[in-house]
Amino acid sequence: MRFLAFHSMKPVEKLGSSHIREYLDYLAQVRLVSASTQNQALNAIVFLFGQLLKVDPGEFDDFTRAKRPRRIPEVLTSTEVKKLLAQLKGVHLLMAGLMYGAGLRLMECLRLRVKDIDFHARQVIVRDGYDLHPCVEKPG
Repeated sequence: MRFLAFHSMKPVEKLGSSHIREYLDYLAQVRLVSASTQNQALNAIVFLFGQLLKVDPGEFDDFTRAKRPRRIPEVLTSTEVKKLLAQLKGVHLLMAGLMYGAGLRLMECLRLRVKDIDFHARQVIVRDGYDLHPCVEKPG
């Protein structure tokens, strides 16, 4: 419906590949929709033309693609980590320090035993590192 409204409710029979390209460009450049929203609109238009109207929409593959957002992980600064660790005591401080310093996951830290720590080599041995959750199968 938005595709038709964008083109002032022109009859669908008068719309072609240039109209589709124009609408998809509008979504990406003016509306700044996400890539998945633009793909959903594209699939709906292709379905409209191909399945409902039984009309070939033509070639329109040179439209502007919406950009997928870069997912940048949120990481605490070293100052924030120091403040966080300063609030902890006892076992919680030890666990948080190990997880932060050695890069352990929660379950790896919980399963850690004294025999898994090599004090001379300054190493922590992680056993069953892929066992993220009891319901998840290990790869391979």
